[in-house]
Amino acid sequence: MPLITQAFVLGAGLGTRLRPLTDDLPKPLVPIFQKPLITFAFDHLIDFGVERFFVNTHHRPERFWEIFGRPRLPGARQKFVGQPGGLSLSSEGFYRDRTIEFRHELNLLETAGGIANIADSLGNEPLLVYNGDVLTDLPIARLIEHHFRAANVVTLALRSGPGPKQIALDSEKGRVIDIRNQLGTDGSDEFVFSGIYVVDRKFVDGLQRGVKRSVIPIFLELIRHGEKLGGVVIDEGHWWDVGNREAYLQLHCELPSLNFPGYPVDDPDWRIFVHKTAIIDPTAQLRGYSVVGADCRVGEAAILEDTILWPGAQIASRSNLRGCIVRSHRKASGVSRNIDI
Repeated sequence: MPLITQAFVLGAGLGTRLRPLTDDLPKPLVPIFQKPLITFAFDHLIDFGVERFFVNTHHRPERFWEIFGRPRLPGARQKFVGQPGGLSLSSEGFYRDRTIEFRHELNLLETAGGIANIADSLGNEPLLVYNGDVLTDLPIARLIEHHFRAANVVTLALRSGPGPKQIALDSEKGRVIDIRNQLGTDGSDEFVFSGIYVVDRKFVDGLQRGVKRSVIPIFLELIRHGEKLGGVVIDEGHWWDVGNREAYLQLHCELPSLNFPGYPVDDPDWRIFVHKTAIIDPTAQLRGYSVVGADCRVGEAAILEDTILWPGAQIASRSNLRGCIVRSHRKASGVSRNIDI
């Protein structure tokens, strides 16, 4: 199987659909059980041969540095370094001994601008691009194989299941022919975009650096000019868009019963409901899919039902929470229903 060894994981979004949860934490770092969301993307990509990661940041970039910035290899850079033109700042971190180059965008550049902003550090091989709010075990080997076999400029991983069906595909040719019906192809088979795709170096070289722009209009330009914008439908595996609180809670409800990879090499205990450092009074009750993070404290006779506690959260005695998410180091007391604290 052809290999792609470099990947760009998008981390610069503002997470507006998850506010206030993302006020002080970038969306790719929200905990899924006992593990930051973005690390699932890293693990998934490492499984398919990726050795080097790029992550763009904007909102609260220091939170990424807190998790990944401690150098574990010789020669690691700890200071932010200005890039040409002052477009961004660069820093280096690590995950499972793979290098992560963080590019902090002083002004949001969106997807195409973000890719252009790392062009100076990319080699000539294709780049895997992966949305930072996606959690999946989709077999991306099929995406990579299709990209190389078809010699596409860009290849999108698509799904036919639930979600916004905005990508029109000519299934016989494996070519994307429209996006969001912008080219008037009503009636074509439409699929969900998984947020994972491969771009060739030719695509990267055609982007203008320092310009805020989405990839969608550029993809449409490729279609108009007859360039090879490919798509492959991959319905195997699991896929979640962790974009809002309902999806976030539903994920915690569904994940325990699924045969989802646990990546024991890095953290065998990520799936546990109660972190080993949490302190829970013996009279407290945890119901449903409630999760208690590291260093949390749950007081006497408290009841938590379908509630997620982020690291350091404190729940007062006799509190009763249902369908709540309590952010890191926040305190909750009394009766609360379906709110973020």
